Amino acid sequence: MQDHDQYRLFLHLAETLSFTRTAADCHVSPATLSRTVQRLEAATGHRLLDRGPHGVCLTTHGRAFRQYAAEALDLWARYRSDGAADGDLSGHLRVFASVTACHTLVPDLLTPLRDAHPRVSISLRTGDASAALALLDQGEADLAVAALPARIPATVLARQITHTPLVLVQAGPAPADDEFTTATEPFVLPRQGLVRAAADQWFRDLGIRPHIAAETDGHEALLTLVALGYGTGIVPDLVLQHSGLPARLRQVTASSEPDQLAIGVCIRRADVHRPLVAAAWAATQPSRADRPAQL
Repeated sequence: MQDHDQYRLFLHLAETLSFTRTAADCHVSPATLSRTVQRLEAATGHRLLDRGPHGVCLTTHGRAFRQYAAEALDLWARYRSDGAADGDLSGHLRVFASVTACHTLVPDLLTPLRDAHPRVSISLRTGDASAALALLDQGEADLAVAALPARIPATVLARQITHTPLVLVQAGPAPADDEFTTATEPFVLPRQGLVRAAADQWFRDLGIRPHIAAETDGHEALLTLVALGYGTGIVPDLVLQHSGLPARLRQVTASSEPDQLAIGVCIRRADVHRPLVAAAWAATQPSRADRPAQL
């Protein structure tokens, strides 16, 4: 619901007191965020924020509205949960994960929930991994399996479940020990997201201004272009190991490599009291052998 999306934006802004940070964390433009605050102020008839030379602060009415918005979201979450008891949990859980995560991580993650609560239905949406947190923030997913940024948005709870290195990939059969040495190679990169950010940082560390031959909106598409010979790709090793193109790709090594990615389960902080989301959050605890610290 639109009002609830506005409330979530306002609550995030009330925590950060930074239009720039909230806009970035919630994947909206600063102009959109400003209009949201203006609409809320017009609806309440009060100024909710003071903007001065020393930054942003909540007014008295802003503090009161923050409590109202938090309570409204909590009531909505309770309504959506239908008051189901833990032992008789039902409802519909919307999950987002990349294609690779669906194949490698999601079955094990969601099996405990499925076994414990067979009346819960699950819808699974796939797409570009970089969209995961945005869809979660926008209320289009209840739980996401995603690469975790170094700074988790204040509106999100995240738990690391595994990690994967980023690797360099080229077309051709896999030779023994092929080292990547040239800075003149064309590259195929994700258009956006954490892998692109890590690749850009790696180029800066090496003092390389890369020739970017192609950009894609997904890792699977990236590997296809690499297999066609457009250039060297940078992808999570998890994606490479489960790609459908092993005979047409080879991993190459370099003297230094981009940082690895942390992979985690994410929910909205405002949803943690919903019985269905709480059950999913509890069921996706890291499994026995390798439990990284919770983020």
